[in-house]
Amino acid sequence: MNPVKTKKNIFIFFLGIFAITTLIIISASNTVRANELLLQDDSLLVAFDTYTGAIILMERKSTRWILERRTELGVSFRMHVLLPNRRFNFVVGQKQHAVVVEQVSKSEVRLQWKNMESENGGTLSITLTANVTLKDGELTFRTSAENDTPVTIETIDYPYFGDLSAPGRNDKMHVRTMFYGNLGSEEINPQFNNSKGYWGDFVPTKTFDSFKSLFCLNQGPTQGLYDEIQDPTQPYLLESTFEQHLGVIQSNDNSIPQEDKISGIPVHLVFRTCHFIFARPNSKKQLVPVKLRCYSGDWHKGVDIYKQWRASWIKPAHKPGWINDVNSWLQLQINSPEQDYRVSYKNSLKYGEECAANGVNAIQLVGWNRGGQDGEDPNQDTDPILGTKEQLKDAITKIQKMGVRIILFGKINWADKTTDWYKKELHKYEATDPYGIAYEQRGYSYYTPTQLSGIINRRRAVMDFLCPAYQSAITKEFQKALEFGASGWLFDENCHHGGVKYSFASNHGYVAHGFIYSGDMPQAAQLHKAADKVNPDFLFAGEEHQDWQMQYYHCSYFRKNDGSTAVDRYIDSKAPLMVAVTGFDDWEKLNLILMDSYIIGYEPYNINGHVTDYPLTLAYGKKIDDLRRKYKSYLWDADFRDTQGADIIANGSYRYSVFLTNTGKLAVVVVNKEFDKLITDQVKMPHQGQLAAASKEQPEAWPFRVKYRFRHALRSL
Repeated sequence: MNPVKTKKNIFIFFLGIFAITTLIIISASNTVRANELLLQDDSLLVAFDTYTGAIILMERKSTRWILERRTELGVSFRMHVLLPNRRFNFVVGQKQHAVVVEQVSKSEVRLQWKNMESENGGTLSITLTANVTLKDGELTFRTSAENDTPVTIETIDYPYFGDLSAPGRNDKMHVRTMFYGNLGSEEINPQFNNSKGYWGDFVPTKTFDSFKSLFCLNQGPTQGLYDEIQDPTQPYLLESTFEQHLGVIQSNDNSIPQEDKISGIPVHLVFRTCHFIFARPNSKKQLVPVKLRCYSGDWHKGVDIYKQWRASWIKPAHKPGWINDVNSWLQLQINSPEQDYRVSYKNSLKYGEECAANGVNAIQLVGWNRGGQDGEDPNQDTDPILGTKEQLKDAITKIQKMGVRIILFGKINWADKTTDWYKKELHKYEATDPYGIAYEQRGYSYYTPTQLSGIINRRRAVMDFLCPAYQSAITKEFQKALEFGASGWLFDENCHHGGVKYSFASNHGYVAHGFIYSGDMPQAAQLHKAADKVNPDFLFAGEEHQDWQMQYYHCSYFRKNDGSTAVDRYIDSKAPLMVAVTGFDDWEKLNLILMDSYIIGYEPYNINGHVTDYPLTLAYGKKIDDLRRKYKSYLWDADFRDTQGADIIANGSYRYSVFLTNTGKLAVVVVNKEFDKLITDQVKMPHQGQLAAASKEQPEAWPFRVKYRFRHALRSL
């Protein structure tokens, strides 16, 4: 075991075989009581109340985890139904009698409720029917609603668990969902902070939206409950909702009472799926199926369930070959809404020359269109002060001949309200609220004191992606960007619509109450069709679009930090994912990029500089890409396993990731997190054989004898 002084802190270890683990299932038996109907298999037991149809017990047999514990807290469903002169009108499941609770088969139960008694509107002619199936541990809820009333059903909460319990009373439990390249984590036991504002609800509440994540993990220390929204087209919004009743016991730390009752009132956690269906009068609505399943292990095992389902429907678009190789980008802004006109089309050539000389493969060109970045959107015309159309096309042609791809940057989900185009036409396609008022996005601030203070920002309308006329207008506008011969186009902010979820416009060519996010994929399909006619290898990229959008957007761009979880990479090892690098000696961020197999996105001076403006970062990034090219089968083409498949023992702080090659060999990337301190590092893998090690400073592999000492250096070079 010899100390080796290195200038940086990453080592890669290689091995040959992957391990297989075995899960043993132990069955449990329960006695059926007179007022309940049981649905069970080798994994789960679920009991329904025969009078209300509520779930009153749910147990995972193998671990004896009772997820729904107290029968008296069972709830069947909840509805919110509008009245002509009053909005607040719930139909509470506890007060309804199920007209049907029957065992259809060994694996299926049918439930039905009719003629609902609402809280403030009397009896309503509404029928709710649910078919609940249990097969191989998967509990699936398929539901339909018939609204035979003159009013609208806004939401239906189903399935509904009135007493969700952690595996152990004091066990930590977190809700984990995806967004912006990360697997977020929100604690729900033994602490529960209110994310809705204490003035906005009766008890502390958290919600998690389907347009961010199609699954929700209720993660305990060694096991969890997986919740899946089983329709990737998302015809409407669904929310996984958690409510802590009767509240917290100490507001200072948001701690939950550990007793079953406080002052005679039950303490319990509600978990339900809220369907925002907006079922119109005299209509029928099929609800999106919801699937639940328990699993053993950490978040990886929960996400593995999603990966398996995702593989059954995902259809990735054709990608240009160059994006599949090791590559890096420069993001360059050449103009802003404050009209700084920093780089003309002609002067962009020198940036291309610098990228070509330093092995940077693409430039994401921002602010090339009229008005600059975040000005005059969704316009895709050139800006006459930056140059002519011919000059931009010529610059793109010359730069791409250097071997550097140009990716044009654009935004189409907003319309700048200061423009004539908005005032004359685009206002017709903007999303409006139920009161006929247009939604607005406040815009972004650039460079001058008055913009940075938010005084003169360009306000932007939120456009309705479900409106056929707007889809056509945007496709026509996008075709302008195709005329310049660029290698691709990046749709910035395509992961959101400014906090707006529904448009209630009545003249957009569809039935009112449109879930805007359900228009994302049809709009993408139109753009793709237009690009294919010009260049089938045209690259579509976006700012951290959701993983199902990879069917149209090949490459995703976002930001990471040391606390991020590489869930996007874990879900899809082959997806081109790019992470921004802004620091002037940003080796910590670059280490994460190597460890999680991301593309380097160079952004000196916050997208306003030359790639040569930060030589320390550039030199370190080039070493990383050189190492990835040398060991491409291990570090680029291999299956990313996060930390699955190997263990690290070290006498200091570290991070690591594991890659599985198509030949069954493993690579482990280890990062020393200690500052200027040697640590001893031991790698353990299943069926461990002869290991080899390599680093950026010593790229030629050498024999590795179980342990290695390496340091976290003060400088990059």
